[in-house]
Amino acid sequence: MATFLQSPNAAFSDIETIFKAQQEQIASLAATTASDRIRKLKRLAGLLWNQRTAIQEALFADFHKPATESDIIEIFPLLVEIKHTTRRLHQWMRPKAVDTPWPLLGTSSHIRYEPKGAVLIISPWNFPFQLAMEPLISAVAAGNAVVVKPSEFTPHTAAVMKKLLLEVFPENEVAVVEGDATIAQYLLSLKFDHIFFTGSPQVGKLVMKAAAEHLSSVTLELGGKSPVIIDESANIEAAARRVVAGKLSNCGQICVAPDYAFVHESKQADFLTACAKYINTMYGATDEARISGDYTRIINNQHTSRLKALLEDALQKGARSAYPGGQVQENINYFPPVLLTGVTSDMRVAAEEIFGPILPVYTFSKLEEVIQYINKKEKPLALYIFSDSKRNVEQVLKQTSSGGVTINDIAIHFYNYHLPFGGVNNSGIGKGHGEFAFHEFSNAKAVLRQWTPISGAEMLYPPFTSVKKKIVSWLMKWV
Repeated sequence: MATFLQSPNAAFSDIETIFKAQQEQIASLAATTASDRIRKLKRLAGLLWNQRTAIQEALFADFHKPATESDIIEIFPLLVEIKHTTRRLHQWMRPKAVDTPWPLLGTSSHIRYEPKGAVLIISPWNFPFQLAMEPLISAVAAGNAVVVKPSEFTPHTAAVMKKLLLEVFPENEVAVVEGDATIAQYLLSLKFDHIFFTGSPQVGKLVMKAAAEHLSSVTLELGGKSPVIIDESANIEAAARRVVAGKLSNCGQICVAPDYAFVHESKQADFLTACAKYINTMYGATDEARISGDYTRIINNQHTSRLKALLEDALQKGARSAYPGGQVQENINYFPPVLLTGVTSDMRVAAEEIFGPILPVYTFSKLEEVIQYINKKEKPLALYIFSDSKRNVEQVLKQTSSGGVTINDIAIHFYNYHLPFGGVNNSGIGKGHGEFAFHEFSNAKAVLRQWTPISGAEMLYPPFTSVKKKIVSWLMKWV
């Protein structure tokens, strides 16, 4: 059985010292200019590039993530986010004038964005660098003090992150606090102004309960069972290639990975054949090839055992493996790609978020069947449809609800920083990316200024004479 290190627990007293120091720094950070914040973010971008090899090595040490995959998914999005943010931060921070309704003539109004203050970011293990640093970039851009709690399951990445951030920020501005669930619970007991959590819906509910004690605002990036629909008009080769890449990247440990596929009954055989071909092409046709190649491991033995139990439950209840070969190797947390057919509702893979390289493949004859199935479940973080039918695409868009949709591809909506990223209810609350994330970490303060010596509102002060009653009736009629 593989042995995995965990991050050491920080002392509660050290956490308290950091928290108090950040509280004292909040006012100073709120007074920083866009140029001040941009300088810090650009320095961070330079370190991301210069420390690229160290980041790659840490991710490989934590769960055998290939260097190029780390570049694509962990580092590149951060460089894009920083460039996107630094180019637009002056504009985002600028007070925004709004219209004045005619009953308020003589006034002017604008919206001013101020930092929320003390921010806690609790990040997951599946993308331990990117999913900690991306919200941090937005929180710093908005002028907040930040505590980052990375996953204890990726200690090498957490250590590199802490070292890197200390080169840019003093701990009274940004601090990394390592440790297990007890450290997360202690942090959640503190009065943060905003909490940004990425993880499972089950833990997200606990975070939200803890935040309610202080009425702290939250952003929850959760997950769920994201479906992919492949209709009869779809390009099957392209669909299979993109589904395989999206499902097996990071060994399926992605919140926006397709959890299950609905394929039109006339296309299922072609889809399964094409998937097998692309699995072999991208990752190798044998366990040996995948183990020595670009195929990521499951994070730890606990999750390997969980996936094995899901697969065994499905096979015992009548599901069939449509991709031959492949043996789970728990001693190195290797889990092979699996395509399942014949999946029924009583199987665990049909009910639980899989978060691994197992893809149930269902068939359908009418699109309405798929929509009905999706709508009976919790709203997913992402939904994918492969189709050349505008009518089918529009039907899915109008009749389903999800955090985001990608048409004829998998997960790449995540890389467009002009789009919001987040879920709906069980799959998430609040949005990240670009200006959406800046607003998430900011308080939009309403400001109105009265310019005239006598306010029009004064005409409506008590006592309510007959003249004032007529004015009110006139206003209500013509508003």
